[in-house]
Amino acid sequence: MSFPLLTATAALPAIGAVATAAVPAARRTFAKWLALLFSLATLVLAGVVLARFEPGGSRFQLTESHAWIKDFGVRYELGVDGIGVALMALTALLMPFIILAGWHDADPLENQSRRWRPTQGFFALMLMTEAMVILSFEATDVFVFYILFEAMLIPMYFLIGGFGDRATSSAAAAAAGGGDENAAAQRSYAAVKFLLYNLVGGLIMLAAVIGLYSVAGTFSLSEIAEARANGSFSMATSTERWLFLGFFFAFAVKAPLWPLHTWLPNAMGEATSPVAVLLTAVVDKVGTFAMLRFCLQLFPEASKWATPVILVLALISIVYGALLAVGQRDIKRLIAYASISHFGFIVLGIFAMTSQGQSGATLYMINHGISTAALMLVAGFLITRRGSRLIADYGGVQKVAPILAGTFLIGGLATLSLPGLAPFVSEFLVLVGVFSAYPVIGIIATTGIVLAAIYVLVLYQRTMTGPVKAEVQGMADLRVRELVVVVPLIALLIFLGVYPKPLTDIVNPAVQHTMSDVQKKDPQPEVEAAK
Repeated sequence: MSFPLLTATAALPAIGAVATAAVPAARRTFAKWLALLFSLATLVLAGVVLARFEPGGSRFQLTESHAWIKDFGVRYELGVDGIGVALMALTALLMPFIILAGWHDADPLENQSRRWRPTQGFFALMLMTEAMVILSFEATDVFVFYILFEAMLIPMYFLIGGFGDRATSSAAAAAAGGGDENAAAQRSYAAVKFLLYNLVGGLIMLAAVIGLYSVAGTFSLSEIAEARANGSFSMATSTERWLFLGFFFAFAVKAPLWPLHTWLPNAMGEATSPVAVLLTAVVDKVGTFAMLRFCLQLFPEASKWATPVILVLALISIVYGALLAVGQRDIKRLIAYASISHFGFIVLGIFAMTSQGQSGATLYMINHGISTAALMLVAGFLITRRGSRLIADYGGVQKVAPILAGTFLIGGLATLSLPGLAPFVSEFLVLVGVFSAYPVIGIIATTGIVLAAIYVLVLYQRTMTGPVKAEVQGMADLRVRELVVVVPLIALLIFLGVYPKPLTDIVNPAVQHTMSDVQKKDPQPEVEAAK
């Protein structure tokens, strides 16, 4: 039997989580280095998976299949297509930077009633989340995917509620009078809201998963696809639509798509910046990935039936998220609302049902993960120095910390999809795909680009330019550890912005399979006959 490479890639961070949690309390520094070591080892294994993957080969590669719960037809089945392997590599790539950025986020706090924070638990929860996310990108059994989809909520709940941002002067805390107790209440509220929203979505999905099994008699994607191909499996129209809605609702909550998005600004605002990156750049991608992997593949006719409504919801997410980002006073909540707008573009690309749109949506997942990580982590370094998330508390930072300001600017420019940076390629492809099929929706969606320029440039102007505020006067520039975190992300944004071909070569064949699932072809351009 060949080496189970996909299982090993997910098992390694899980083993690292257990090992990190078992480190004695007094050896916090060792626990940090151990977590970083396991994340780097996972990155190496993910690189091996990426090297072994053949873009022009079979749809699912490096497959593993073992009987698990025989009485219910559940199998432990894994396999990666171009979309799954790219997102798995993104997860493994970002995790070492997330751990380095949060190096001191769980250290003991001085002069507070809670004098000890479990450092080992903080990094163990991060690694456990990574393991579950990687395995969810590999799972080809619907039941296995559902378990992972729900289980990853547990470590994220504790990361948000138990290890919140130390900068307590958020807009919400300031409005309520501030203070440690109020900040703790805000974190608890954000964590519970995150958990409840996603649990409700997961429970609805569970009903749909059971319904799928009652119709198909299996949870295996490959078996369902084979049965559909030979004509031995079909669903009644009404059944397919109801099951689609059950799956899509859960994925739309995770994505997050308007109007199921309201948990994200609270969660990102109250979490530490590395945890916020883990949430929006990694965990939330499971929702949009699952729309491609499960909604379109399992329910092709229902996906086409629901497309008009979903496109409208995605369009609202784009404009609504961008408008609220423009009006934000809190740096992290601004980035959260910007992410809602970006997720709208991803969903728009998926359900445009064109190869350009779906390729752009997949690239958007990857590029948004990198750009959000760069911007949010630099913002976290800035907030840690000043002790505030309020935009009004800053001014003139570029004069005292020019490297910090410069990296913040590049991260912001990537967020607004400036040509030459990676997100531009994905956003351009999404809009091309949407324009070719739904020109009116494409025109309206471009307003999100204009609004993105407004909220990013205004944020930079108010925090980095102008007179130097007294509280910012002695602010230190980026340190070596922080540069190690930020510089590779910026280099990757520039590289993929100039040369995206390595990604498109991996993603495009998988997109063609998805287009075949829904039996859609790209609209042909209308060319006027030559006279």
